[in-house]
Amino acid sequence: MNGDSVVTPVQTSNPLPWHLLPDTSSAGPDGRLSIGGCDALDLVAEFGTPLFVYDEEHLRARCREAVAAFGSHATYASKAFLCKAMARIAFEEGMGIDVASGGEMHVCLAAGVPADRLVFHGNNKSVAELALARQERVGRIVVDSDDELGRLESLYRSDGIVPDILLRITPGIKAETHEYVATGQDDSKFGFTVSTGAAKAAVDRAQESPAVNLVGIHAHIGSQVFRVDSFAAAVGVLADFANPLGLPELVVGGGLGVPYVEGEEAPSITQWSAIIKKAAVDAGIKATIGIEPGRSVAAAAAVTLYTVGTVKNLPGIRSYVAVDGGMSDNPRPVLYGSGYEAFLPRAVTAERADRVRIVGKHCESGDLLIRQASVPADLVVGDVLATPVTGAYGHSMGSNYNKILRPPVVFCRDGDARLVVRRETYDDLLSTDLG
Repeated sequence: MNGDSVVTPVQTSNPLPWHLLPDTSSAGPDGRLSIGGCDALDLVAEFGTPLFVYDEEHLRARCREAVAAFGSHATYASKAFLCKAMARIAFEEGMGIDVASGGEMHVCLAAGVPADRLVFHGNNKSVAELALARQERVGRIVVDSDDELGRLESLYRSDGIVPDILLRITPGIKAETHEYVATGQDDSKFGFTVSTGAAKAAVDRAQESPAVNLVGIHAHIGSQVFRVDSFAAAVGVLADFANPLGLPELVVGGGLGVPYVEGEEAPSITQWSAIIKKAAVDAGIKATIGIEPGRSVAAAAAVTLYTVGTVKNLPGIRSYVAVDGGMSDNPRPVLYGSGYEAFLPRAVTAERADRVRIVGKHCESGDLLIRQASVPADLVVGDVLATPVTGAYGHSMGSNYNKILRPPVVFCRDGDARLVVRRETYDDLLSTDLG
């Protein structure tokens, strides 16, 4: 449900493009990077590496931007990045929160987010997860299949609870993105397909069922989508299906792409929202429109800081730079061939004339972070190296492969560095191991 297309960075000796850094980033007279008023190298001295550093004001600004466009119908897609602090920020700034598992729901509830501000997604929700969502009275359940409708009807017979639901439909729009994260085409594991008649049959069943209250239609065409005409086309197809139903809500999902490498550009949340609104007006949609941005809220808000452990020069072949993280804190390059940039926080504006391959410390030849990275020529072992735009689908998709400890997360704002997720310990690795 997340990812992007294969990208190769533009190879130049230019400094890091500044727009890839979080909003409050600055370079001091000595060239050192600060985020949210906190010096990056001082953060490393305090918290170690690898380290996720988030610009809290950046997160809040993107949430406010979405709310300014769609009010309470702007919902943060928490699969992009979630911890209790992030859930509180989204809620405090006026967003609802999209959760795709009982675990994500549990984190949001633990953060104090009211259950009625949660939207529960997922293509294979268990009976236990649906029971929890109903008992907690989540705001919406996005129903994805006939089996799920059957589970809700079975639960209703035991307790009489009637949740508000949206039906997820598959509009038949193939977004220009990686095949793993294109979700709107007919051949998809998600939703009820319009073209086969499954979507209309699901509407009829839901409207006749005493177990659910159908309040709207939901669709999502994919992730890391740059072409805005894909969103406009999806709205048009949704209108053809939803308008005759007269339901009060229509959610068009998220999926707005963000730039990861030099040469990429993407619409802002405000520009994206304007395109969706215009398409809705043109299509005669009367329902209230909702959106679910995730990556576009969180991705550019963070950088990951690593320490360089080895530099291995293979004459006539390439140079390998190994850092103390890798596919366990950022699996996207391995999963999707995703592109990233690199820079040294001690000299954030420096020219990057050398070409290297940046790899992790895992026992996999495929454990790479950047296939062809531009870095300053004076990079040495012991340097702190950073990758920007790692705020989405890094921490959230992390693992303990090779029993590597997952990194901490720090939120920076107005010169204050707040540890919101601590670094794991070796004892944490044994916490569920019964021996």
